[in-house]
Amino acid sequence: VTHSIPACIGSMTINSKQLDNETPVSIFAVNKCYETVQDGTFFDGSGFAALVREGYKVRSDVNITLEFRTTAAHGVLLGVSSAKVDAIGLEIVHGKVLFHVNNGAGRLTAAYEPRGTNSLCDGKWHKLQANKSKHGISLIIDGNLVHTDNPYIQSTSADTNNPIYVGGYPADVKQNCLTSKSSFRGCLRNFVLTKGQHTELFDFSRAFDLRGVFPHSCPGAEH
Repeated sequence: VTHSIPACIGSMTINSKQLDNETPVSIFAVNKCYETVQDGTFFDGSGFAALVREGYKVRSDVNITLEFRTTAAHGVLLGVSSAKVDAIGLEIVHGKVLFHVNNGAGRLTAAYEPRGTNSLCDGKWHKLQANKSKHGISLIIDGNLVHTDNPYIQSTSADTNNPIYVGGYPADVKQNCLTSKSSFRGCLRNFVLTKGQHTELFDFSRAFDLRGVFPHSCPGAEH
């Protein structure tokens, strides 16, 4: 077994002596336990998860689905970039969800803004689907579709080769399709990328870099 247990451990004794887990000598990626817990991964607003070390190739099409829960009006959800301009990005800015795509000819954005007093930052679960198919991009939030016309119809492939950063990204990493540097604070679950017939559900506990991210454990709904 090469990865940690997604669980809470307490009241551990060795040779009848109770271990002091309040002041450990060292600690890594261990969070407090919650009385009420939900499935999902908790992002504490300070870091990110990095997936696919060798680089993720978006190319002509990708379909991203995830569920998120937050009370913050700003936060990076996902970024995949390249050393050039090609990239995709998903972020929450001023309570709106933005999906940016650059196939090399210019950045396009599909933006979803909730109507009236409805908020995406209400601490409840919301379902997001972002789709890039050649030059077309669309965003579906809780079943509401936003489609954006792309004037650059000749440019169809986002030639990315960097890791997938979720919930934020390191200060020294360039992201060509994100406007925010704010790390996401809240919970994510059911993060899936689909390309053609290939569907991949990502497990954050297997990320190659995790900072301020606690897999498999979400505190119960914030009040």
